[in-house]
Amino acid sequence: METFLIKALQLILSLSILVLVHELGHFLFARMYKVRVEKFYLFFDAWFALFRFKPKNSETEYGVGWLPLGGYCKISGMIDESMDKEQMAQPPQPYEFRSKPAGPRLLIMTAGVLFNFILALLIYSMVLFAWGDTYLPLKNMKMGMDYSETFHNIGFRDGDILLRTDKMELERFNADALRAVVEAQTVTVLRDGMETAISIPEDMMQRVMRDRRGFASVRYPMIVESMADDNSPAAIAGLLPGDTIRSIDNIPTPSIYDVIGELEKRKNEEIAVGFNRGGVEHSLRLRTDTAGNMGIKINLSPRNFYATVTRTYGFLASFPAGVRLGVNTLKGYVGDMKYVFTKEGASSLGGFGAIGNLFPSVWDWRVFWMTTALLSIILAFMNILPIPALDGGHVMFLLYEIITRRKPSDKFLEYAQITGMIILFALLLYANGNDLFRFFLK
Repeated sequence: METFLIKALQLILSLSILVLVHELGHFLFARMYKVRVEKFYLFFDAWFALFRFKPKNSETEYGVGWLPLGGYCKISGMIDESMDKEQMAQPPQPYEFRSKPAGPRLLIMTAGVLFNFILALLIYSMVLFAWGDTYLPLKNMKMGMDYSETFHNIGFRDGDILLRTDKMELERFNADALRAVVEAQTVTVLRDGMETAISIPEDMMQRVMRDRRGFASVRYPMIVESMADDNSPAAIAGLLPGDTIRSIDNIPTPSIYDVIGELEKRKNEEIAVGFNRGGVEHSLRLRTDTAGNMGIKINLSPRNFYATVTRTYGFLASFPAGVRLGVNTLKGYVGDMKYVFTKEGASSLGGFGAIGNLFPSVWDWRVFWMTTALLSIILAFMNILPIPALDGGHVMFLLYEIITRRKPSDKFLEYAQITGMIILFALLLYANGNDLFRFFLK
């Protein structure tokens, strides 16, 4: 429950920031072109609002809605989610959106997306300035990685060290490395001191999404950090902090995942544990509990076993570095969109549950801001898609007007808005339905 609350709070805070910045973009550009903004809301206020306030002599009502599905900047004279047909039936007023030239209207509609992208670049820059860029190079992972069954099936073996693809050198283990591997024709790994080439099928990403087994995890030994308590099986048997588990029932367990896998097969059983203490091999016997645990605490961070690299940035240097990181993130996300239109990609779509799981189970400001920057880029890209009811739908019709010098009728725009809202609502139900389906399949 605590983990759920921590992730939920991070999700709500992150989305609140992103929504406010997005709607602020529309608001500021609308006011810059002297277009009246009637409402500025965080979340939707369907039927009622949690809070509302209209300053004296102000044309804008500010508030917080109860439905956390986005934000709301109601611009006068514009066909949007408010579907204010009564206002649109009146003669156009000079302060209305529809009375302005197409150029200013286009800038007003793209301002939210622009602000979200700028926000992501600023966040990336400030994260690099405050924390630097610390990563674990692939070449430093001397034990290699443990690969999922999906990658075992095409020739990878646990312990392989990723070196390069036929297109590029592989430097670090992240989403870019996965993209590089699945889109390559061959991947070269270091196996038992020798380079080995592995052929990658053309549909590798589809296999990864279909199997839902992931890519790989860093391989490192299981070292006892401490005992769960003085009466744990390991403490009673004589294991000590610093001992490295080498085998279970004489089966070699070089990595932490090997140990976990063997223990899962031996619940409430007496087992022989081989371990190294101070360079000397030892063995003892103990009985696991009903969950297959020995009663020890272990360190789950591979960064405690391998040397990391940290790049630091001064204040000015952080901005170009942040821009590069933001642009590369956008390129990677846009490149991934082609998989959404496959059967496997559609089934992998997620809603609020999937987004919430991007955040860690313990509060970490660096991870929070990095995730918020990623979501800001996603929000910017998704909003500019040419779907009616999104900013991109309005932009599409405005570009049509600029090119043809013919403005679509209000009735057409109303029908387009309704169609877009139906599409978005269906996508929302589908994505969150996927979350529920995966949750109950666990």
